[in-house]
Amino acid sequence: MLVLSRKPGERVVIGGEISVTVLEVRGSRVRLGFSGPPQIPIVRQEVEGRRKDESPVPLCAESSSS
Repeated sequence: MLVLSRKPGERVVIGGEISVTVLEVRGSRVRLGFSGPPQIPIVRQEVEGRRKDESPVPLCAESSSS
């Protein structure tokens, strides 16, 4: 794990495509901004856990005709 100290406005770049910017530090809270290509989803860990638990929804329902 890489551990860095950053000040508001400073940025870290991951793999040349994803950047993380420190937007604000207020007490023990840090606001981060993430940007990257649209084909790479960027989600919070708790959202990712929910996405894995959900079953995939089919794009179209098959109709059975007899």
